[in-house]
Parts: sequence; C-alpha cells; structure tokens
Amino acid sequence: MASVEHAGSGQWPSLAFEPVAWASKYEQGSASRNEIRKHQGPYLAAIPVEIADLDVHVPGEVSAAVDEAAVEIARFDEQMGVDIAPFAALLLRSESAASSQIENLTASARAIAEAELAGREGGGNAAQVVANTRAMTTAIDLSGVLSAEAILTMHDALMRPHDPEIAGRWRSEQVWIGGGRLGPHHAQFVPPQHSRVPAAMADLIAFMDRDDMPAMVQAAIAHAQFETIHPFPDGNGRTGRALIHALLRGKGLTRNVTVPVSAGLLVDIDAYFSALNAYRSGEPEVIVARLADASFAAVANGRALVNELREIRASWADRIKARRGANTWRIADLLLAHPVLNAEMIATALEIAPSNVYAPVEPLLAAGVLTQANDKRRGQVWRSKEVLIALDAFAARAGKRRASS
Repeated sequence: MASVEHAGSGQWPSLAFEPVAWASKYEQGSASRNEIRKHQGPYLAAIPVEIADLDVHVPGEVSAAVDEAAVEIARFDEQMGVDIAPFAALLLRSESAASSQIENLTASARAIAEAELAGREGGGNAAQVVANTRAMTTAIDLSGVLSAEAILTMHDALMRPHDPEIAGRWRSEQVWIGGGRLGPHHAQFVPPQHSRVPAAMADLIAFMDRDDMPAMVQAAIAHAQFETIHPFPDGNGRTGRALIHALLRGKGLTRNVTVPVSAGLLVDIDAYFSALNAYRSGEPEVIVARLADASFAAVANGRALVNELREIRASWADRIKARRGANTWRIADLLLAHPVLNAEMIATALEIAPSNVYAPVEPLLAAGVLTQANDKRRGQVWRSKEVLIALDAFAARAGKRRASS
C-alpha cells in the first residue's frame, strides 16, 4: 500500500476536476437572460480519489482524541446496554432528528412521535425524520456487510415514502451543492459525473471493508468520501451519517445503542462542513478530528437526556397509584421509548386486547403522567409531556449554531 502522511502536508490526494459539457435544461423566460448566460458552456466536476488502498496515518493529537472518543462511546454504549429497551429507541430517534436538522428538516419531538404513531408518509418534516429513523435502523441491521446493495437499501428506506422515483438508485445526472438551480457553474462544490459513481462507490466499499485502522478514523473518512461522491440525487447527508453508525456497529465500537453523533455535529455545523471541504483539499485529519469532537458532545448530551428520563421515571413512582406489576407500570415504561401512544400500540406492546388498555391508562391520567391528546372515545391518543419536553431539550442543547459572519 502507498504510505500517505496527511498531517496537513497535502500528501493525501486532493480532488482533481475535469471539464464537462453542459446542456442547459432552461429556456428563455425561465430566468433572466443574464442568469442563463452565466450557466452556459463547460463546468468542472470532481474526479473522486481512489482510497481503497491508501494507508491512513493521523497526527498524534488527533489520534489521541480519537482514542479518547472511542473510549467514551464504548462506555456510554455499555452503560446504556443495561437499559437498552427504553433508551435505544429514543436515542435512535433523537439521532435521526439531529441528522435531519443538519439538512434543515426540523420538527418537534411531539410531531415526530405523532408521525411515527400514525405511520405517516409523505414530504412533511416529521415524516421525513421517521423515514430517516428507518434508514438508520436499516443501516445498523446491515452493518455486518456494507455492500453497494446495503447502501442502496438504506437510501430506499429513507426516500421511498416521499420520493420513490429516486429511492435506492445511484443518480443518473449531475448534481451540485449551492450556486442555484440553473446549473453547476457557480456551485460551492460539484461532485463527480454520474458515470463515475458506481466505480467510486465500489472503491469506497473496499475501503470500508478494511480492518487496519481505528473504527472512528475509518468512519470519518468513509463519510467524507461518501459525501464527496454524492451518489444520490437527494438524501446524501442523512444516508452518509447513517453510514457512520453502520461502520461503528460493524466494527464493534457500539453494540447496544446509537450514539447521537449528528447531535454532536450540530454543535458546530460550520466546522462540520469546513471539515468536509478540507477532506476534499487533501486534509482528511480535519474530518477525523471533527467526528471525535462531535462524539464527546454527543455522549454528554445523550447522558443528559438519559439521566433526565430516569429522573422523570423515578418521579412517577411517587405519583402513580397502581399495584406492583400492573399493566399501568408497563405502560409507564413504554412511554420512555414512545412518548405518544394509542390503544393499538399499547395492546401490541403488552400483548393484551385493545379493550383492556383503558383501565391501566386511567391511573397514568390521574397522576398527570399522561395527557389525552384528543377528545375521541375511540382512537384516543395519549402523550407524556415530560418525556417530550426532555426530548426537545436534547435538541435545544445540540442546537444548530453557525459561526457569526
């Protein structure tokens, strides 16, 4: 293998670009003539670097941060393993919401939980977060073998509900980031031509199959390479961040829960995008460092969420009037994973008849643990305001902060 040092030395290959003929799809009248003139003639598209056989060395301080972050992730994963049933689902949903928020798809915890309960499909933000949760679940389920088929399946789970025509297929046309709708000429970044995507993805998959580097280093570089290839017309960011979790699970760094890494990336979104640009300029250590830093923030925020949920659950013990072992307590535990419920969900989870749900719900309503979300007798929906507030607080701590201009 070629040895590549990249402590900011530029020895990791940076992107080259190639001129590509452009045939505009826009005619006079669709924009001003001046704007159309700006998007004529050849443009420059990236040529992806082949990384499958490159040696990876990171600077000492970055390597130390990666090691520390890996320890924190593994410790958090082990601690959560004790309470995996309630917290795994909420952490996964919170990570999906944070990853979606990076793409400006924001929704409250209540909206997301209600969309999940209703099985809503379509283009609304909450429904897209639910679809992203499915994509991340698929990524983790397929983490044992990360193949082209697995990545296409992740994308299909994400996009099929609201854009089935592109779901689970490599793109068949040029895409670009920024610069407007008329063409790629003034874009912030122009990914490779679509004809290069299959080979570039095969190279990336070969890189992900290696076992000669720390999992976090591999996940960071694989994510940056995926975003550079941009293999889909839409959904690249969310699929690429799901790929991080697939690698962390497949390499054994996580075993029980999804560490909310995207919530860590949200803490400094500008640094995240700058790190992706640095990778394309031949500095992959920057995205490795960014992922390590994000992991510390993610674990801290995840712990804060779980601790708050534990305190909420403990407070219910003093308020709920029901005998030990009653279904009322089982519903209370279910709320930690699903803060919006209906009779059908409760009946399925507790393996009881829907008609037997209402009696054990009453003590939760009396204690203020549950509130009724509608006034229907049939099709009632209940929610836990306390759990939803905790989830929204998790999102607020992650935030979406940009550097001031």
